[in-house]
Amino acid sequence: MNQLICKNFKEFRTHEGKSLPVGEWLTVTQEMINAFAEATQDFQWVHVDLERIKKESPFKKPIAHGFMSISLISKMLMDVMKVESFAMGVNYGLNKVRFPHPVMAGSRVRLHSSIAKIEDYAENGIKVTCNCTVEIEGVEKPACVAEFISLMFEE
Repeated sequence: MNQLICKNFKEFRTHEGKSLPVGEWLTVTQEMINAFAEATQDFQWVHVDLERIKKESPFKKPIAHGFMSISLISKMLMDVMKVESFAMGVNYGLNKVRFPHPVMAGSRVRLHSSIAKIEDYAENGIKVTCNCTVEIEGVEKPACVAEFISLMFEE
């Protein structure tokens, strides 16, 4: 896997305004969709009712929750970048979130991202804004486009 590796935040800051490596493909399974439904208590039939989906859905396959696409961004960002002095991170928020195309069960997705902005945060932290696009294999429109903001702290 291609990954940006930096020793510390000082080195990481030199990548502001630059693209991160493209992420590896991740298959979105029905089991993942069911687990997300269970965790969020969102059991809308378009996600989990396989018989009704076959009869009534225009997609004829289960679709993942839009918020599942957002939730995968944390993992996908951690896969494409590593800061060796990193001690802890938390999600700070999202800007400009859109879900242009549904992700059907069995689809593969991957992350395209760049570091839009890095700001100081507290004594040993930074606030990082990444431009993120979740691509669906073989589909022109992305699953999700968002500015993803996280707080990162050094040891």
